[in-house]
Amino acid sequence: MPKSAYIHIPFCKSKCKYCSFVSFPSLEQIEEYISALLCEINDVYREEELNTLYFGGGTPSLIRTKLLKRIIDRFNLAPDCEVTLELNPDDVSLGYLRDLYRLGINRLSIGSQTFDDEILKLIGRRHGSQDIIKAVNFAKETGFKNISVDLIYGLPAQTIDGLKRDLEKFLRLGIQHISTYGLKIERDAIWGKNPPEVPDDDVQADMYLEINNFLEPEGFFRYEISNFALKGFKSGHNLNYWNNEEYYGFGVSAHGYIDGARYSNECDLNKYLLNPTKPLTFNLLTTEEKLEEEIFLGFRKTSGVNIKRIKEKFGIDFEAKYKGIIDKYSNYFEKTAEGYRLNLQGVLVSNLILSEFLSDVT
Repeated sequence: MPKSAYIHIPFCKSKCKYCSFVSFPSLEQIEEYISALLCEINDVYREEELNTLYFGGGTPSLIRTKLLKRIIDRFNLAPDCEVTLELNPDDVSLGYLRDLYRLGINRLSIGSQTFDDEILKLIGRRHGSQDIIKAVNFAKETGFKNISVDLIYGLPAQTIDGLKRDLEKFLRLGIQHISTYGLKIERDAIWGKNPPEVPDDDVQADMYLEINNFLEPEGFFRYEISNFALKGFKSGHNLNYWNNEEYYGFGVSAHGYIDGARYSNECDLNKYLLNPTKPLTFNLLTTEEKLEEEIFLGFRKTSGVNIKRIKEKFGIDFEAKYKGIIDKYSNYFEKTAEGYRLNLQGVLVSNLILSEFLSDVT
């Protein structure tokens, strides 16, 4: 039974050069889109009490609060529901944040990326470093106590020393959560056909290790490959994904997982507006596919895979079935009370290790 919902807001004032997410500059279509979105919600949502609600994009902070209220009011939210909204630093005003807070939004995810103003310009961000500081300070003044920032590493012209300076500045802001992403330039991004020179894989790996070494002594513990949080501030919404639980996905290009089936919505905005209630793809997962996801998602978490849960769900003795892989990569695994997890060095070669698990599922 889904206990989480993701809402995709696919509008941006401009496209960042590295971005391959589905987004459009058609701001004049926002109200039409919200109406279509509500049609989809009314058709699909089954009135479950939700533990998390997440507005992602695109740029959700382009949406006026009266339109956000129409969406939020449509859901049955648990009293302690985590309600997250992604925002760009340059969209922030004290008045807008106060309106968000009154709506019941209690977690912000700020698309900061870096404090280096030259790199921000280079990658096509509209904000500067001072906008990040202002956004976080306004959020704290408003009353938000759960603030996450995004940090991208492996950016053009970025060095490990520059990354350390970013981390120091983020920590001085007094935020509770940091999501870190290694730069990957997809083919359909602006940079896809002519990518810039970026730090190579070895430097990116060193940057990832530096992030871990820098944040953990400051009380930010990695609970998933890319995410660090102070105690009590893990993202409940994203943990729902990594725990392989079901969730709704609403809006153009959104993905969901309901009744054992993965589905995705239309990526073309105008086609979605014409028929928002029909998913583009619908895939009822086989037992093997569900096991693949349980393993893949489990090893993304620092808690690792729970072998008792796998036994209960799939009737598999994990240690017996995968003994060869566990032995082969023993230097990269740690035994836990519940099963196994990847150590920090294992995370760096996780794609290789997981590919062997996935080829050995059947």
